[in-house]
Amino acid sequence: MKSINPANNQVIREYQEHSPEEVETIISNVNDEWLCWKQTSFQERSKLMIRAAEILMEEQEVCAQLITAEMGKLIKESRGEVEKSAWVCRHFAKSAETILKDELIATDYQKSLIAFQPIGVVLAVMPWNFPFWQVWRFVAPALMAGNAAVLKHASNVFGCAVKIEEVVHKAGFPKNLFRSLLISSAKVDAVIRNPLVKAVTLTGSEPAGSKVAASAGKELKKTVLELGGSDPYVVLDDADLEICVSVSVTARTMNAGQVCISAKRFIVMESIAEEFISRQKAIMESLIVGDPTDEQTRMAPMARTDLLEEVDQQVKKSIELGAQLVTGGKRLEKPGNFYAPTILGNVKPGMPAYDDEIFGPVASIITVKTEEEAIAVANDTPYGLGASIWTRDIRRGERLARQIESGMVFVNAMTASHPALPFGGIKRSGYGRECSAYGMKEFVNIKTICIK
Repeated sequence: MKSINPANNQVIREYQEHSPEEVETIISNVNDEWLCWKQTSFQERSKLMIRAAEILMEEQEVCAQLITAEMGKLIKESRGEVEKSAWVCRHFAKSAETILKDELIATDYQKSLIAFQPIGVVLAVMPWNFPFWQVWRFVAPALMAGNAAVLKHASNVFGCAVKIEEVVHKAGFPKNLFRSLLISSAKVDAVIRNPLVKAVTLTGSEPAGSKVAASAGKELKKTVLELGGSDPYVVLDDADLEICVSVSVTARTMNAGQVCISAKRFIVMESIAEEFISRQKAIMESLIVGDPTDEQTRMAPMARTDLLEEVDQQVKKSIELGAQLVTGGKRLEKPGNFYAPTILGNVKPGMPAYDDEIFGPVASIITVKTEEEAIAVANDTPYGLGASIWTRDIRRGERLARQIESGMVFVNAMTASHPALPFGGIKRSGYGRECSAYGMKEFVNIKTICIK
């Protein structure tokens, strides 16, 4: 199990995989810890979660350097990820008790209420692209709800998994309440089958989500899946192009385009398409692509060589089928997994740039004549995670936002996650929600109690 720096493809560290016996022991210990933890008060849990946030900020630079080394994110983006992780800890430390307070229901019983109670050990299968944030946005509400957790992190960011466990322990949480399982993806099914594991949450690819859902379904265990997306970025004829184009580049190249909710399909009305493409091209070509630890760099390498090669093939196939290469479209000739910021024009159905999720810095431009056509194209995808609409008319933006088939829509802003707002998708982007009260209640027993 190797951690490899994507900026130079040098091995950072090798990790010994946990044996099946070690995995069973860890899960058993976590369950034993949970039996005590579920009895603790919200005040006690909150104190520890706030301390975890403090440690994250105290060790922000150490954590950020680790993120950048293992998956290649720009160092400033890594610092922001650590800060956001601390934010979600503070958010649920303060809001959990209110979210999970008993809810009284008026019925013909003397008293009827809904209690929200922890369910036990939850398995989190997490990705590499946000190796701290994705974990903490699960850990914070799960532990505050009184659950325990085991983490199966992506194999290329095991250092982050170990560091997150260290922060949890430093904060004062019981030693076995949260543990990282250093195992390959092939070993996840056995963890799901363990009777002490009560539910599973996964953030990752569509194939991974399908496998986990199938395994959990056989065991009749709850799942929450946050999968891929091919998010539309709808640019209407009255959009403020200066702001819209600038944000579009950030939305497509942040984290080297390796974001499930990043803008991928740019649906632009014909009357402004030429100016939009010209402006976007100028900014894309000005980006400094290179060392993610250099403060001047504006786009980092992709996380793995195989991911870069997949994106390159999707771009080449789209061009073969008639897409216009506006800029980029090639691997950069330097050590590491660097791909040029790319724009493809004349994108049509049947091309990978239209039909598939391109998980890299590639903008697909699709022109439309009307807002009705824009919405039809936005919904012409098997995915439904996020979307954004750009218009000076706020009422027009909200009206069209209600017509887009996705879990999240942002008007005049790029898609983003927020601890207080539900995060998740529909269709093949998964089901269930993270963050907010809705996400916190995914892994609790919603218990009805009636007294007569």
